[in-house]
Amino acid sequence: MLYQKKPVSSKDFFVNYNNKIRSALKQNHFDELVKITKFLETNIKNKKKIFVCGNGGSAAVANHFMCDFNKGLKISSKNKLIPKIISLTNSVELITAISNDINFDEIFKFQLENYSDKNDILIVISCSGNSKNILKSIKYAKYKKLKIISFVGFGKNNLIYKSSDYYINLNIKNYGVCEDIFQSIMHMISQYLRFKYSK
Repeated sequence: MLYQKKPVSSKDFFVNYNNKIRSALKQNHFDELVKITKFLETNIKNKKKIFVCGNGGSAAVANHFMCDFNKGLKISSKNKLIPKIISLTNSVELITAISNDINFDEIFKFQLENYSDKNDILIVISCSGNSKNILKSIKYAKYKKLKIISFVGFGKNNLIYKSSDYYINLNIKNYGVCEDIFQSIMHMISQYLRFKYSK
């Protein structure tokens, strides 16, 4: 639970919320983020495609990830890094067509079938860790030998855990806090690389 007792004021609520954000990222998460950042940097240099997906608020983070890398990192690095980030949540037309004509569970997997190659990368962002469309995308990525990075909020799904090359579980059961941290993780990685390559 996010709150042990009902806040007596809006300020108490805000302070408590902020404290939860601050305490959710552990030291081992930062150690894993270092590895993830190096891995993404190497694969951007090697011109691998990086797919990212999520539902709801995590879909917004996925689209923001695509924006900050494809535009921001390219400009900041003066074209030394040219990311190929593809957000699988970006086309409402394609997502609704797949959902309507096939199944909502297929919205990410179907796109990976079209676009992905061996040794490309799939990044999944999921609060629950149990969304069927996320799990199907991971199964397909594993089958096609893509590398998998997983950011999970509060659900340890064994399929995600065992299939991922890199894995962070925040272990906090609050969608808002999880999505705030997912966004911060994206910004930490992108802004570090922008700083490193802007010199």
